[in-house]
Amino acid sequence: MSNTENSQEPMLGSEPAIEAPAAEPTVEEHTDTLPSIEEQFRALELLAAEHHDAWLRAKAEGENIRRRAQEDISKAHKFAVERFAGELLAVKDSLEAALAVPEQTVESFKAGVELTLKQLVAAFEKNALNEVSPTGEKFDPHKHQAIGMVDSEQEPNTVVTVLQKGYTIADRVLRPALVMVAKGK
Repeated sequence: MSNTENSQEPMLGSEPAIEAPAAEPTVEEHTDTLPSIEEQFRALELLAAEHHDAWLRAKAEGENIRRRAQEDISKAHKFAVERFAGELLAVKDSLEAALAVPEQTVESFKAGVELTLKQLVAAFEKNALNEVSPTGEKFDPHKHQAIGMVDSEQEPNTVVTVLQKGYTIADRVLRPALVMVAKGK
């Protein structure tokens, strides 16, 4: 036999080679790094409840904003004329004072009416209420209302006579001027 063969055979008289016991496959204990399904479900329920709560709060805030805006608009409509009305109180006081004078002359009455008219014009100016008196201007259907046409030396469609003044408030027509317009030749 060869030396290689001898080395592989157990030697007589020697103790048999002890083999390490075959290791049974060890089951490594896995600690679950993922939460259980129940824990995941609870976490999702909490998240859904938070989102629902946030949604309800946002919805309520939106409704409050809308309600406050409607109240503000309602108050603006109700009290929009307040400043103008305050200006007109002085005009009313002047008229009442003129009527309270027991003996009036035509001159004093005329002076009182002129003063009252000045107060009224000042109130109009403070509140952007402007007079439209378009004599000699081209007829504008947005600002004027033609009552009739008359023969005139002026250019056709020119305002010849103003029967009633018009008024604008902040560049918006409050009342159109009633006018007579020149006819074309």
